[in-house]
Parts: sequence; C-alpha cells; structure tokens
Amino acid sequence: MSNVLILTGPCGSGKTTVARLVATDAGRPTMHLTTDEYYRGIRTGFVAPYLPGAERQNEVVVDAIVATVAAYARGGYDVVVDGIIGPWFLAPFRAAAAEGEWAMSYVVLRPDLGTTLRRGQDRPETELTDAEALTGMHQAFADLGELERHAIDTTRLDAVQTAGEVRKAVAAGTYLLSV
Repeated sequence: MSNVLILTGPCGSGKTTVARLVATDAGRPTMHLTTDEYYRGIRTGFVAPYLPGAERQNEVVVDAIVATVAAYARGGYDVVVDGIIGPWFLAPFRAAAAEGEWAMSYVVLRPDLGTTLRRGQDRPETELTDAEALTGMHQAFADLGELERHAIDTTRLDAVQTAGEVRKAVAAGTYLLSV
C-alpha cells in the first residue's frame, strides 16, 4: 500500500524545503510533487489562486494533482505533496484514496504570523511575498476545525527539525486522514 503525505500550510511555512527532505530520506520509492508547478504551467488566463475568480481554475488544478498522486500511488510510490491544500480541497484526495486504497496523512506546517511574514518575504521575488496575501493565507490555516490536531507549530523549528517532526508523526500514524 502506498502512503501519501499532504504537507501544507501558509506560504513561507517551509513546505517545499521540508517535503524535499522528507521525500529524499524516505526508505521507499517516493515522488515529491510540488503543486506550485501545476499553477505555474498555466500560461494564459491564470488567476492567482487566492484571488476571487480563481475557484474553477483551482478545482481543475486540484483534480490534476489528485490524478497525478493516484497514478504514482497505483504504481507503488509513496507521494509527498507540498502545496496549499487546505481542508477545502481535501474531498477529491479522500475520494481518490478510498478508491485507490492508499493511506493518506495530512500535516499543516503553521508558524506564527510574524514568522510566516518574515519567511515569506525573504523568498525570491518569483514567489508570493505580498504581506497582505501572506497574512490572508496564514488566516486560512488559523482554524482547522476538526483537523486542528494535524497542525505543527514550526515557529521555532528549522527545516531539518520540522522534517524530523513530520517523519515521526507520519510513522506513528498521528496525522492519518480518514477516507
């Protein structure tokens, strides 16, 4: 059975760096899927995913991501997905996991707002660095409701420490999602 780890959180929370570490150190064949590439591939008609009017685009992109995850999981790969996969996008992942019979963990990296802003604004200009947008993304992950136990406060953790925490939690089954 393949294992899928959805590693999410606000922009600047360290998702890509931590996902790369987790996937690289895995003991099984593992695919690191960066969802940003699915958005960057839209050359005409792109709407920043956090803006009004991006809903349909985001649904299409998530469907493409889920299809890719399912293909790798069917092929026997574990998959580490890094990107903005809020609870509002989990239904298609859950449906695919149930159909494909793969286990799925959901981990939200959530540093405090000040850390999120600092990390987000220290990124290259090609990334989202706008303070208002970063704050909005942070707020989107502030209250996870029934998924609150899936959050890790990474305010005082570096990427290596965070990857270690993620590995331990996933191995223990702490962040498994019901499908």
